[in-house]
Amino acid sequence: MSEVYASPASVQPPSTPTTGLPAAGEGRGVHGADGGGNTRGGGGSKPRGLWADAWHRLRDNRVVLIALALIVLIAVVAICGPALSPYADDTLDWQHLAAPPGVVASHWFGTDRLGRDLFVRTLHGVRISLLISLLASAVSLVIGVTWGSVAGYVGGRTDEWMMRFVDVLYSLPYLFIVIILTTVFTRGSLTVLLVAIGAVGWLTTARIVRGQTLSLKRREFVEAARATGVGVPGIIARHIVPNLIGPVAVYATLTIPQMITFESFLSFLGLGVQEPLASLGSLINDGAQEMQSAPWMLLVPAAFLVTLLVCFNLVGDGLRDALDPRDR
Repeated sequence: MSEVYASPASVQPPSTPTTGLPAAGEGRGVHGADGGGNTRGGGGSKPRGLWADAWHRLRDNRVVLIALALIVLIAVVAICGPALSPYADDTLDWQHLAAPPGVVASHWFGTDRLGRDLFVRTLHGVRISLLISLLASAVSLVIGVTWGSVAGYVGGRTDEWMMRFVDVLYSLPYLFIVIILTTVFTRGSLTVLLVAIGAVGWLTTARIVRGQTLSLKRREFVEAARATGVGVPGIIARHIVPNLIGPVAVYATLTIPQMITFESFLSFLGLGVQEPLASLGSLINDGAQEMQSAPWMLLVPAAFLVTLLVCFNLVGDGLRDALDPRDR
């Protein structure tokens, strides 16, 4: 009986069942093309990363772009605007006391009850409010990210004691702590005000970072780094914190308007910026006392404050939607 031998070219491999997912190595061409036709290193379009995809989403959001443009415009005007006025922030114009807004004597936003130009003082107030809020947000982020990442990664009793300390601070009145710090130390000092606001503004950040760290420390790349002998500081600095940039950036954007509001509230109470300096809160406090006779003293700084708060919140919401992995 003759035996039939099939040539290797005629032998067909058994078909694999269809599972809806490509098998290992399936869907890649010789140039690294994936199943969708995109090439890596070829002439096709490369897949966008997290931040590139987020920027693409932000560019399509006109509301966010308008809010960003307004923030930049206000910041530029606050920096360069006082140079356009012939008056300094502490110049007294005795001939125009509580003058309404107009082009007379170059008082475009009017003057206060001492004859000081409200245009210049408002822009100086925007400078101080933005400076304090940005620096206080940076201080709270540094403390919160460090505290939360260490507590979440180390775990055990360290995590328990660190988070119980956060809970104790949470139980204390936030305003009460800041008032104590601003009254015990030099009152009206920008440094003390900055430290007072930033020192207790990191609690929520620490909780958010701790929760994200608990999920990240079980990931494969962290396990691989631990297996290769990388220490705890190296893992936190090189593997945990870089993967927290997304949620931390969103929360930082939403923290800035909170810091602006809190600084303005302290200045309104007389515990923040003191004369001859001015912030939006102190200007609103002065305008509230002259609301019936000189309403522009209240409306001008209040308009800047409301605009900044609305714009920062819109940017924060837009950034949160752009970084949402469920919409990618």
